Amino acid sequence: MPSPAPRAGYYGPFGGRFVPETLVPALDELTHACETIVRSDAFQREWRGLLDSYVGRPTPLGEAKRLARALDPEGRSLDRLWLKREDLCHTGSHKINNALGQVLLAKKMGKTRVIAETGAGQHGVATATACALFDLPCEVYMGAEDVRRQAPNVGRMALLGARVVPVESGSRTLKDAMNEALRDWVTQVQTTHYCIGSAAGPYPYPELVASFQSVIGEEARAQVLAAQGSLPDAAMACVGGGSNAIGLFRGFMKDDGVALVGVEAAGEGVNTERHAATLTMGRVGVLHGSKSYVLFDEGGQIMEAHSISAGLDYPGVGPEHSFLKDSGRARYLSATDDEALAAVSLVARTEGILVALETAHAFARIGDVARQIAAAQGRPASIVFGLSGRGDKDLSTLLARILPDGSLGAASRGAS
Repeated sequence: MPSPAPRAGYYGPFGGRFVPETLVPALDELTHACETIVRSDAFQREWRGLLDSYVGRPTPLGEAKRLARALDPEGRSLDRLWLKREDLCHTGSHKINNALGQVLLAKKMGKTRVIAETGAGQHGVATATACALFDLPCEVYMGAEDVRRQAPNVGRMALLGARVVPVESGSRTLKDAMNEALRDWVTQVQTTHYCIGSAAGPYPYPELVASFQSVIGEEARAQVLAAQGSLPDAAMACVGGGSNAIGLFRGFMKDDGVALVGVEAAGEGVNTERHAATLTMGRVGVLHGSKSYVLFDEGGQIMEAHSISAGLDYPGVGPEHSFLKDSGRARYLSATDDEALAAVSLVARTEGILVALETAHAFARIGDVARQIAAAQGRPASIVFGLSGRGDKDLSTLLARILPDGSLGAASRGAS
């Protein structure tokens, strides 16, 4: 029998739109705008022009030679390691690609207010930046715990004119911020655009965000072909909700010879209750309007996720990643808090780059992935790596957890 036609808003069985009736007209309006405004040549020219002149795209693809040798001193498993430098975007991460696109769209839709959720603060800063550029008021919901640990980004948002709303409910992190943003949107849906930062949420958000972030993979594919004359063996990125990873993966999705590898936050260990490894340990459920892998208990209650990185501290994941996992096109690993901290130190000392704690999780698994690929193909691997953000925002955490000599202090005690 022929395969059924794909359903709009779904990636295999994942995705969809599970929302209150109040939000259906707004999502229908946004879907129509995606199909007409976003796809138009005029919108694409304006958005891509801003990526060039305002964001600083294309971002470089640089070879990390010293890090590669530190991970593989004898050169047996890792041949070339390429870093796609989204940390060099204006505002310091990939988040500005999507925020600029969505706020530009909100302006063209006639919306007079923008709200957003944020965990690490990078999406909040990017949305506040775009709203300042387009003269729109901005409110950003942020878990109170994240407000505490990401204070530099809270200050940046305030300076950009955004109002940061601390959320005290639940675990006071990203999940709770998204809950509050959705409640706000329900009450002011006619005038407000909700700028979701990850490739998650109800349709059409996962596809809208992925389409704006796919510029990462488009550039990376062309750049690595120019640099080494061939495609890489793997494309790697960290995964929370999954926007930076899906942006990179989209560039290589049709290249069967390129493995797609995402790395989640294992927190204090996937065998504990303090982790955010949704694709590794989760089950299929519904969270924030979308069917995907979710962390929930036997009673069906959403579990509290944990990660040292605020941007990965989320008990769900985008539906496209869920589909890529089940279809086998991508595989997903995890790294602990300690491993991420060690990776921050190693990258800083070998490449002179201070990376975000989110990104550091994926750095922690490069050596393992390279060894597996080399063993399978009989030659050292070439890897393109999505360096999603810079680590300035994490400085207080890093200084408290990494000793001056680069070794782990309190971070190494009590973790699995």
